Amino acid sequence: MNEDTAESRTAVTTPGERACAYRILRYTPNLVRDEWVNIGVLLFDPGTGERRLRLIEERDEYNRVRRLHPQADETVLRALRDDLEDRFQPVSANESNGGTANWQQLLRKWDDTLSNALQLAPQKGVFAADLDAELERLYADHVAMQRPASRVGAPGSRAQMRSYCSQVFRQAHLWERIEKAVRASEFTFPGDPMRIDYSYRRNATRGFVHCISVTRAPNDSKILAYTAERITARASLKTEFAAVTDVALDGGNDRHCFVRDTLHDAGIEPVAMEGFAVWVAKLKPLLQ
Repeated sequence: MNEDTAESRTAVTTPGERACAYRILRYTPNLVRDEWVNIGVLLFDPGTGERRLRLIEERDEYNRVRRLHPQADETVLRALRDDLEDRFQPVSANESNGGTANWQQLLRKWDDTLSNALQLAPQKGVFAADLDAELERLYADHVAMQRPASRVGAPGSRAQMRSYCSQVFRQAHLWERIEKAVRASEFTFPGDPMRIDYSYRRNATRGFVHCISVTRAPNDSKILAYTAERITARASLKTEFAAVTDVALDGGNDRHCFVRDTLHDAGIEPVAMEGFAVWVAKLKPLLQ
């Protein structure tokens, strides 16, 4: 992979693991001061070109960057993921033709051409059986804000919610059939930074699942409602939507009623995290 020793949690690889590489993405607005903050992870298999990319997207993550770098341009930061993934496309189209060489060339070019504010940390190795699970682990270790441990289902951030939902999809053996982080700009307008957490297809229907933290950001329900209406109007297939909420919606709570009614008017089914595993169990036979 490179001269760095491959990182692993055990000295011996387990069956199914493969040697991968990862680069931490750093926001470094002032090269003279050499001060940076980690904002993302790029994980890939050098042999096949298969890769995973995750960058910060939560409000508190951007606030953390602004605390460290008050002049940080959030608009630029939010556009980074789409910009980097667009750079992947020529490599993806030729992965069957020397994926390793293409990846090495791309990364060398990135080291030379990425803006001063965005830098790639030195490449390191890791053994991984599941790229998605490994990406989550690396993101938690190197990028995510450190928070006290909380029980599954407790009110929390969207990152915590997605981690739980991903675990449920994996346990249901649906992970490979689920699309992740679907660009909303496909249905709204160019430059829209929103991504729908999960999507699936069954027969002539395309489903979308998105996490909303009612406790932290109830207004996100309006953003999802608008996006769902745009998707319904422009999608070539019939659509259905579900919003996973961090808490069960209580009819006696005004904030909960606002979220419930906003979702309902847009044809979105609310699913509390505590009932998400049951919801997925009902979905599973429909995807067979």
